[in-house]
Order: sequence, then structure tokens, then C-alpha cells
Amino acid sequence: MTRQIGGAAPGRHVPVLIAGGGPVGLVLAIELGQRGIECLLVEQNDGAVHVPKATQLSTRTMEFCRRWGIADEAKRLGWPADQQGDFIYLTSMVGYELARQVVPPRSQQQPSGYSPESNLQCPQIFFDPLLLELARSQPSVTIHHQTRLESFQQDEREVHAQIRDLQTGEEEDVTASYLVGCDGFDGHVRKALGVKYVGSGVLSFSVTIYFRSPALARLHDKGWGRFYRLIDETGHWADLISIDGRELWRLTMLDLDPDTTEMAPFDVVGYMRRMAGVDFPYEVLSVLPWKRLELVADHYREGRVFIAGDAAHVASPTGGLGANNGMADGVDLGWKLAAVLGGWGGPTLLDSYEIERRPVAQAGVRYSSLVYEQEVALRGGDAITADTPEGAAQRQAFDLEYRSVPRYNNERVAETVKLGYCYADSLVVCSDGTPAPESTEVFVPSARPGSRAPHAWIAPGRSTLDLFGRAFVLLRLGAAPSAVDELVHAATSRGVPLEVVDIPNPEISALYERRLVLVRPDGHIAWRGDASDADALGLIDRVRGAAVAVRSASSRDQSSSAPTRPT
Repeated sequence: MTRQIGGAAPGRHVPVLIAGGGPVGLVLAIELGQRGIECLLVEQNDGAVHVPKATQLSTRTMEFCRRWGIADEAKRLGWPADQQGDFIYLTSMVGYELARQVVPPRSQQQPSGYSPESNLQCPQIFFDPLLLELARSQPSVTIHHQTRLESFQQDEREVHAQIRDLQTGEEEDVTASYLVGCDGFDGHVRKALGVKYVGSGVLSFSVTIYFRSPALARLHDKGWGRFYRLIDETGHWADLISIDGRELWRLTMLDLDPDTTEMAPFDVVGYMRRMAGVDFPYEVLSVLPWKRLELVADHYREGRVFIAGDAAHVASPTGGLGANNGMADGVDLGWKLAAVLGGWGGPTLLDSYEIERRPVAQAGVRYSSLVYEQEVALRGGDAITADTPEGAAQRQAFDLEYRSVPRYNNERVAETVKLGYCYADSLVVCSDGTPAPESTEVFVPSARPGSRAPHAWIAPGRSTLDLFGRAFVLLRLGAAPSAVDELVHAATSRGVPLEVVDIPNPEISALYERRLVLVRPDGHIAWRGDASDADALGLIDRVRGAAVAVRSASSRDQSSSAPTRPT
């Protein structure tokens, strides 16, 4: 039976159909919705998030939240601002402390200098509902929960899909200009396309116990931390994460025998006692066995169908990159789909999605595996938990070893992966020949074309990053703004939204290194130079993903007014 769902007529058409209502699908819907592009998101679950699989928002994700207007709310929902966020290595909660990476409370942290935001512990159980609320507030976004994408076919013009209301069993036919599979690892869209995963595959088997215990924080003398890494005679065997800084916790056993994860019942009591060192009161909310994976799809697109997020790449959660990289996929694809549907984006703009995002995924999953491999390689010694001279010596040796090894999860190092990627090889980025940095050990902001545009304060509380998001922005830097009439004419003639912003500040000019910088809607630099490009129309066609066209006399004569905003 075919019927209408949500009041829409059978056989309806939507510009974009999104399969999957997790953070990636919601971000894509937000990006489309804020640009007025109609989309339909279908999610087979009810929209409630019961387990905090993802817990941390990266600096880049918080920059997106800032642009969407929800950064302050995410901070309110996330880790308490006045609470310590240390990484603590210990034998058990009531046992010996072995080492500590001190992370001051967010309220006491100094600004990084490279972003107006910083990473934030805001677990999925709090963050996903915030994204859902924002997506639902967009008039052009329709969301159907308990609705599943059953099948789809595509031709040169559109995608023909069948969706099912799981409450009634009734189906509806939907046509879309584009379909995006944000339906997770092993999702239907990727499998239907025949897209294969490549990579190391299964790294290990784990079990996560999600539980509530107000008593656990009062049980020990280690103080508050976000991560408690548990080491005993067997080595680093588990991680305990505080979810809300109060009573919610997540205990993950590492590198288990695969048969252990299939045990019924799983020995929850034994592992909880081993973690705490004593019995204590708790309420188990879920027990979830899972595989730690390192995989990237071999391609991200087939015709009018795309994949994003975990459907395209799966990483060990130790890097804190899985959901964050997925949400960045949604940002990248969102503005490009909107540009094509808006009539000004060319065909190679959508081709650039995979070219830009797949290398970021490859680097991210490898980094995440390195963090995991480094952590599970920690060895405690056969007497590390003992109250003996030998135990004391092993604990001291652990501390010395810990201090001597650079930590992959050191935030400044991690930002090279989370913020430092560059789309230099993209079809829609104009290289200026600037070489890649020789060292990526510590993140250094760059205005090299393809990079995220650097942050600088242009007024109290206002960052350069606050200029970007909806349109292309042409920065005119320095005290004597360069002439940009040709570029403005070219953008107007192609229908490309463009704003011109003058920034006379010499320090910002030095940061961006050129007098003119063209920044894309996603905040990445498309082109820079010291004078307007001689072939302005060719430049605009390049960055909008169209074949380079010969400039015509008529294109020069069209109106070219673009708003100029002094700062």
C-alpha cells in the first residue's frame, strides 16, 4: 500500500532526501535548511538518544555551532565549566594514581589563540537533541522518525525512493534530486550502491557499560576527571568516562577476546568491581558490545547518491573524530548541494566533496588508531597494584614512561588533524603554489588555499570566522583596499553570492599573507592574491565548480553590486 506520510502527497518530490537522523544527517539538514533548500530526513528510530557513544565536540564542530547560533547552549549542556577535566591513569578508583594529564576547568582555560572556540565535552545524549531542535526550526526541513528508506533507484535526472512508516507499515514513493546516506556503519545506502570499505578493519572487540551512580564520585580521592584510564597487571584494560560530571558514567573494556563480547550474561558485576576496587551502588542503563574499526569507503558518490559520516568512514573513538569528521562532511556537502540546486554551482562542485573529505577521513581514522594503539600499549607490571616496594617501583616507572612519550591526544597536537587539514588538491580551490608545512606536529594556522581561514578578533567578541557561513566572502586586507570590480562582476554574472569585507588591521593582513582572500561558505579559503585575478570569470567558474568559460561582453555589463561591510 502507498499512502502519504506527514500530510504530503504520494509521489512527492524533494530536492534532497537524507537517510539517517544522527548528528551527520541533522547537520546536513541544518546546512540545507539555513539556505532555504527543502529536504526530507527519514530516521528509522524514534529520535531519542539513549547511549552517549560520542562525547566530545572538536574545536571545529564548536566553530560550526557558533555559526549556527547554538555554541552557548552546547556549553550549558556540556561538561560543567568549573569542573576539572583531567585524564587520570590509575589502578582502580580507590587504588593508586599512576599519572595525570591536567586539564583545567573550562572557566579557567586560556584562549588558544587559533579559534574563538575550544573542544567541549558534550555527549550525544545532550547534543543530538539540540541539533534536532535546530533542524526542526528550519521551515524547509521535514523530519520523519520511525520511517525507513526501503529502497531506491536513480537515473540521470533524479532518485526514486521508497520509504516506509514503521508504525503503520505503509509506504510512500519519493523522488529527490539527490539522496545522502547518513545511515551509519553498514547502512543501507552504502550497501545498495555497492561501495566497499577499505582499511585495517577490526582493531579490537569492546564492551561498554553505561550506568548511573552518584556514589562513584564520592568513593575515591582522585578528584574529578573526564577520563580515568585503568591499568593493572594486565596493562591498560578499560576507560571510565564521566558523562555529565555528576552521576552518569561510561565504562569501556578494551581489546577483549571476541568470544567475551558474546557472553550472556556479560560479567557486569565483576568488571564494575574491578574498575572501582570495591563494591558500590549503581544502575546499569545499557551494556553494548561493539567492534573497534578502521575503515574508509572506497568512494563517496554514485551519480546522485552520496554517503557521509560513519557510512563513509569508521574510526576508533579514541581519537574523538568519528562524529566530528562526519559533521564536517555534512557542512562540506551541504553548501555544495545548495549551490547546485540554487543554480550557481557547477558539476565539479559535487565531485569535489569526495576529493576534499576522503583524505581527511583517511588521516582521521589512522590518527584515531594511533591514539588507541598508544594507550593499549601501556603496561603496568605484575606488581603495580601491590602495596610493596616492587609495586611502588613499578608505579614510579610507569609515571616516568608516561611522561617520556608524546601523547597523540595532546590537544595542540590533535588540532593538526582536527583543524589543520587542507583541500589543496580540490577541483574548486586555486593553489597559489604555497607548499604544505614541513611539520605537522603542532597546529599552526594557515591561509594557504584549501585551509580553514584563520581566526583573528576583528572586534570584541567578533572573529573573522563569524564572517563566513552563507556566501563567498572576499576579504580586502590592509589600509588601502584593492580594486575588486572584476571579481564582483564575475560573481554577479554567475549568480554566486558574494560579500566584500574590508579589514584594515595590519596583524590580520599579516596572518592572511595576501591583500585579497576569497573564502568559501564553509570557511575554507578558495583563492588568494595581491590583486584581482586577470581572469576573474575563470576564477569564479573554478571555485563554483563550473568549466572555465570565456568572458563575454554581456557579462561585463551586468549589475555587479555586492555588499561591502567595513569592520
